[in-house]
Amino acid sequence: MFLPQHYRRLKRSPQVILPKDIGLIIAYTGVNKSSVCVDAGTGSGWLAVSLARIAQQVTSYDTRDDFIKLAEKNRENEKLDNLIIKKGDVTKKIDEKDIDVITLDLPDSNKALKNAKKALKENGYVAGYLPHTEQVRKFVETLEKLKFYNIITMEAIVRDMLVREQGVRPSTKGVWHTAYLVFAQKGK
Repeated sequence: MFLPQHYRRLKRSPQVILPKDIGLIIAYTGVNKSSVCVDAGTGSGWLAVSLARIAQQVTSYDTRDDFIKLAEKNRENEKLDNLIIKKGDVTKKIDEKDIDVITLDLPDSNKALKNAKKALKENGYVAGYLPHTEQVRKFVETLEKLKFYNIITMEAIVRDMLVREQGVRPSTKGVWHTAYLVFAQKGK
């Protein structure tokens, strides 16, 4: 799988959110230079770094010291002063308020939605990165209970193409399923 140069510079340990999903997260939430974001489930920090390249401010939470250390290294290597990596559990508390976008990449992301709603601005976005359909169901049900709106679930499948003299066809290699993405906006 081809990765753009700026991703090849980043170190990784846990599974990372790949550019195909990062692009959809940015597009569907409208992250821009004035956005203030919270990311939870930092891992290696690929999503947090990607958001910080665009947004005004990004705070990323993780509970594991080894992941925080790796994400800090990626932040430093990319010289992103607008990215703060914090140790914390967003299912218990999110310190920040008036947030434009919150991304959740956690095993039980649905348990963080109540705190996400408190932290988001009205009409702010939450994005869930969920590998399993069972997680999607719980996440969407919780969003509905909390009166989020514009709920949409999708999966991005990207196929590399082989372009050769004998013909063009899809490659038999590549990354297919990574996760389901769920987007929603905070209501009143």
